Amino acid sequence: MTGLIHIVIVNWNTGSYLRECLGTVVAANRNDVGLARVTVVDNASSDGSADGLKGLDLPLEVIRNTTNVGFAAACNQGAAGSEADYLVFLNPDTRLCEDTLSVVGAFMDGERSAGVGICGVQILNPDGGPAISCERFPTVRVTLGKMSGLDRLLPQAFPSHHLSPAETRESGYVDQVIGAFYLVRRELFTRLAGFDTRYFIYFEDVDFAIRSRQLGFRSYFLKEARAFHVGNVSSDQVRDLRLYHSLRSRQIYARSHWPRWQACLLVALTLSVELPARLARALAQRSWPDAVATARAYRMLLGDPLFRN
Repeated sequence: MTGLIHIVIVNWNTGSYLRECLGTVVAANRNDVGLARVTVVDNASSDGSADGLKGLDLPLEVIRNTTNVGFAAACNQGAAGSEADYLVFLNPDTRLCEDTLSVVGAFMDGERSAGVGICGVQILNPDGGPAISCERFPTVRVTLGKMSGLDRLLPQAFPSHHLSPAETRESGYVDQVIGAFYLVRRELFTRLAGFDTRYFIYFEDVDFAIRSRQLGFRSYFLKEARAFHVGNVSSDQVRDLRLYHSLRSRQIYARSHWPRWQACLLVALTLSVELPARLARALAQRSWPDAVATARAYRMLLGDPLFRN
């Protein structure tokens, strides 16, 4: 039996990328999968990127929010009421290969996927080179290594958050797959009540993966399936807010899944180690916009009750 897929795309000011992404869905081979629906949830874009999509040869619906409700909440909106077997959360700046859906569909419908709750694919840069596809669950050691650069100087002591291309040469189980292409069994999504909407953006996929693991469902990296991803098309427009929400969501994750003392330690490291490191890197590269965005983001953090309590 062929499983049904429901694709959910959350859009915010992505220009032509959204239509290009949908075009690759139209062109995709669906021999081993049925496409139940494609839902675009537009988070109050001002660039017209969600206009004029109805003519595409897809079972398409467009939901327009009058305000930006955040990525996690918009994903839940798009998935609401779905009766498909699988939900695919797809970033609007991705492009599917012709066989992406058929390869993923055949895998998820087969015996190899027993126990798999989440499936990701090989993410490629626009030039076709391998990009980050999988990550380790965040821990104090992993996070400290990333914020200080020790993951590059002492990788044995401070494992990298991202799995390198050398670590993803073959398909297999991983802690988490990145959210650019994020397939979830719909029954699992329903059981976990979707993404946690405390995460405005970032870490909602990490949180979902660890909650899935706690229920006995694992994340799987399917090397044979591929998708191209540009990255940061929306968030590059608001670098200060991007950093603020990333750090805020990381703290929510720590409070949810780490011992309290470790979550408190993360606050101290964020301010005492990461802030100087970010500013020093921006200044060394003479990237004044990054330095200004960093200063603004940390000013917002200092005023956030999450970092004061």
